[in-house]
Amino acid sequence: MKMLAKRYKYFLALIVINMLVYILYPSVGQKSMNITWNNTVEMLSVIPPIFVLLGLLDVWVQRETMIKLMGEKSGIVGILIAFFLGSAAAGPLYAAFPIAGVLLHKGSKFSNVLIFIGAWSTTKIPMLLFEGSAMGWNFMLTRFVIDIPGIVVIAYVTERLLNEKEKQYIYDQSGNVVA
Repeated sequence: MKMLAKRYKYFLALIVINMLVYILYPSVGQKSMNITWNNTVEMLSVIPPIFVLLGLLDVWVQRETMIKLMGEKSGIVGILIAFFLGSAAAGPLYAAFPIAGVLLHKGSKFSNVLIFIGAWSTTKIPMLLFEGSAMGWNFMLTRFVIDIPGIVVIAYVTERLLNEKEKQYIYDQSGNVVA
């Protein structure tokens, strides 16, 4: 029980703060409770399908295949696959991190996983279509053309800044997503 309380200490602290706000400022507390409830429902609707897909990815895609397609020697193919996976994805950004963990666990190159996360956050196809219709196609295309090299540069700079020990730690932690 003590271990459980330690693990969820921030969550429990937020519940206590929410209760205090509700007691001291009922109208603000009610809004806070509604927002908390809505966020919880949203997460519970997104997370289970993501974990089903993670399980399928883990079982269906062999490690050797992932290393070949997105591993250290994948080159431009790995970059293009990472962009495609991130751009075609659906769901909020927090859903990308468990998938990134599985990609790392399966042997993907670190920079390709960062490209995947960058593509998920900035180049999703539905977002681009909405942006084009709302902000104009010139704006959308300009942002898209700037984002592509920006994502790649950030991924490679980040990979270069990390030493082998730090990268190995990240790869080791990615096994916790699957386990």
